[in-house]
Amino acid sequence: MAQQTAQGSPLTPNQLDFAFVAELPTLAPVAKKRAPRGKAAPAPAPAMMERTAAPPAPAVAQPLAAIPPGGCDDLEPLAMTLEAHPDYRVLRRLKPRLQWPSATGDGICRVVVLDTETTGLDHSRDKIIELALLRVDIDLATGLPVGEVQVYDELEDPGMPIPKEVQDITGINNAMVAGQRLDEAGIATLLEGVDLVIAHNAGFDRPFCEARLAAFSHLAWACSLADIPWREQGKRSSKLENLAQDLGCFYDAHRAEMDCHALLAVLAAKLPLLPHTGLAHVVDQAHKPSYRLMATNAPFDAKDKLKARGYRWSAEQKVWSTRIGDSKALEAEFAWLKENAYHQRAVVVQFEKLDAHVRYSSRPGEMLYHQL
Repeated sequence: MAQQTAQGSPLTPNQLDFAFVAELPTLAPVAKKRAPRGKAAPAPAPAMMERTAAPPAPAVAQPLAAIPPGGCDDLEPLAMTLEAHPDYRVLRRLKPRLQWPSATGDGICRVVVLDTETTGLDHSRDKIIELALLRVDIDLATGLPVGEVQVYDELEDPGMPIPKEVQDITGINNAMVAGQRLDEAGIATLLEGVDLVIAHNAGFDRPFCEARLAAFSHLAWACSLADIPWREQGKRSSKLENLAQDLGCFYDAHRAEMDCHALLAVLAAKLPLLPHTGLAHVVDQAHKPSYRLMATNAPFDAKDKLKARGYRWSAEQKVWSTRIGDSKALEAEFAWLKENAYHQRAVVVQFEKLDAHVRYSSRPGEMLYHQL
């Protein structure tokens, strides 16, 4: 039954709308009368009850029914609609890519993308519990992966209990690794003819891999964490999960194979402020020497300047040192040391020349000397 106005005419649909597009007639105020003492106030008239009734509860959005994994193809248009709005960002689950287009030129670099999960941080006593490798060719003309991606992923029993905090992070427990061993022959086959191993924090992964399999000691290594100036590229973080999110992806981190797929996807993207991909940059940097410069016998009063400059103190070697990316920067650092640390005194400093075969390993590079 339609509601009516005070004059008896039915309300229009516009007047029933919450926006009240059409004006409702003004109702005269009703004077309140105090009920006589001892008597109850009379019940309001039916018309007054209609006017003073509480408004209906607002509609509440109902959640979507649970959608099974893989059954959300119909949601992509919704995701695209949200993505087009400036107030929303959409993250899609990373889908590992196992096939890339064919090469466009003759120049190919054969790489292995690698990640490990371990029982801890100390390669001298902790062990690998998972090793993953992606072997793929890189087209040097485009900096993009080409052809098929070969995958290796295996768990290994470390011969010791996996700490609870590691189990919580990785989801790998003692029952999963019990009796498991890496396929050394299969790994050796996958590594044959490889030009470069890429890891996101090679300074961590390389010593573990070399301690477990000697074949890794003879290969050139690169580090996508250290060899790419992520902050200079406008990235807020060099953490792999954050870099993947910048591409609009998320994934289940801290399992070696998915970390490898995420790293390949991140490196296959063009760097924001450079004309090439992350893969092209890493491959190019791997061919260049880098240096570890030591402020040999630096005066004690220079320690604050050295620390502010980015030098780190080695308690074992008792020397301040810093890493230098190229020979031009090394020459500039020699000049800075002479003026700021040694106060123009003529001194001899030591530096270590590193190439991709020793960089990020626990083995030393070529030791050299320079007189300032």
